[in-house]
Amino acid sequence: MKMFLISDNVDTYTGMRLAGVEGVVVHREEELREELGKVFRDKEIGIVLLTEKFGRDFPEIINEVKMSHRTPLFVEIPDRHGTGRGKNFITDYVNQAIGLKL
Repeated sequence: MKMFLISDNVDTYTGMRLAGVEGVVVHREEELREELGKVFRDKEIGIVLLTEKFGRDFPEIINEVKMSHRTPLFVEIPDRHGTGRGKNFITDYVNQAIGLKL
């Protein structure tokens, strides 16, 4: 299984290439949809890394992809500007998921 990156910036792409992860840089919605189509056709790709900016700019596309496909696994990663998530992101996520305050 391969890992593949879809990034919105060259810096993240370059860093992941140095780590051996192939990928592409896209900026527009139609480019993102085209690359996702290629990912679904390549059965060797098991994990797709997406920069968090796509989740902010195109949430309907990212949510649809995550909810309607079992494979590959989609993981949003921070880019060179850091994460857009709050300080207590994981705790808040668990609280929402199971309804318990930790």
